[in-house]
Amino acid sequence: MISEVVIPRSTLEKWGGVTAEDVAEVNNRKNLLGSALAHSYGFNAHFANIIAAIFIATGQDVAQVVESSMGITWMEPLDNGDLYVSVTLPSLEVGTVGGGTGLPTQREVLQMLGVYGSGNPPGTNALKFAEIVAAAVLAGEVNLVLALARDELARAHEMLGRAGKRSSA
Repeated sequence: MISEVVIPRSTLEKWGGVTAEDVAEVNNRKNLLGSALAHSYGFNAHFANIIAAIFIATGQDVAQVVESSMGITWMEPLDNGDLYVSVTLPSLEVGTVGGGTGLPTQREVLQMLGVYGSGNPPGTNALKFAEIVAAAVLAGEVNLVLALARDELARAHEMLGRAGKRSSA
């Protein structure tokens, strides 16, 4: 499954004065080079966080988060200053019938998304659901890489009390 977007230069400027080149550079260093140096199977910022949350909420097999979160985030500056972003999830495993999808709360979430059941023809709801998951992953990747490009991630964690407790000893 692939999800993609072009973010206009004006939007990047509005989101903190970053350029497409700035954002693509962070992606290259963090998601591509950083993941390669870490011997990661996925070259992304945090597919697993988003996928795990969606899987739990919709009755998916959480054991499939590992395979489903292996993928690549690509960010490329375009000649006009816009930013092209894509996420590729080659093994996104989702279902809209059976197993945990029948649990009341999980079924309700799938119904709110308009994907509960097999669809007509069968399988169309699973495909639509995969597209929704991929779009959510794309949004999360853009958000995190932009926060890094704006040097906001650490400050946000500190502001929200997530910096961790330091020992005085």
